[in-house]
Amino acid sequence: MDKKAMYNLTYGLFILTAREGDKDNGCIVNTVSQVTTEPNRIVVAVNKKNYTHDMIVRTGVFNVSILTENSKFDTYRHWGFQSGADVDKTEEITYQRAENGVIYIAEETNAYLSAKVVSATDLGTHTLFLADVTDGAVLSEDPSVTYSYYQKNIKTAPAASEKKKGFICTVCGYIYEGDVLPDDFICPWCKHPASDFKRIE
Repeated sequence: MDKKAMYNLTYGLFILTAREGDKDNGCIVNTVSQVTTEPNRIVVAVNKKNYTHDMIVRTGVFNVSILTENSKFDTYRHWGFQSGADVDKTEEITYQRAENGVIYIAEETNAYLSAKVVSATDLGTHTLFLADVTDGAVLSEDPSVTYSYYQKNIKTAPAASEKKKGFICTVCGYIYEGDVLPDDFICPWCKHPASDFKRIE
């Protein structure tokens, strides 16, 4: 199967944020959908390896900032290629705080939604959170970015990839250096499996 076919599904990219105590955090997700209008509910699938996942499990509250076609690769790198368990992702960035106390990102986005978890379904590697939308606002008229648009227009291949030997993640560009990529390897940046890597020729 050509897994790149999945990139053509029309889903977007979002910054998912949470707050627990004095700790703000967030990560990049690509699965947020409205499922009902009455009540107004959304679902979001979150990888269990993301620090934000556990914050949502414990607090039951989150925000979604909807990224646009004008978003920069550095934004994805900042929110998606490092863990909030190791760094403070709110340092040196601009954000706003919604009424629910959780931050949202007003730059490179066109709207935000605040949500309260109704239920959580275990999907193995991910948890699917069903949540009531409690607030939201339109922030710009810029078009929402799709995963396909990100792959073709925003994601940049690392310049060093031509000099390194090993395997490159086709999703985020992370390079694993070595002659053999373990079958159970998980990308430390985007959490995708070894099947999403290709050998650097």
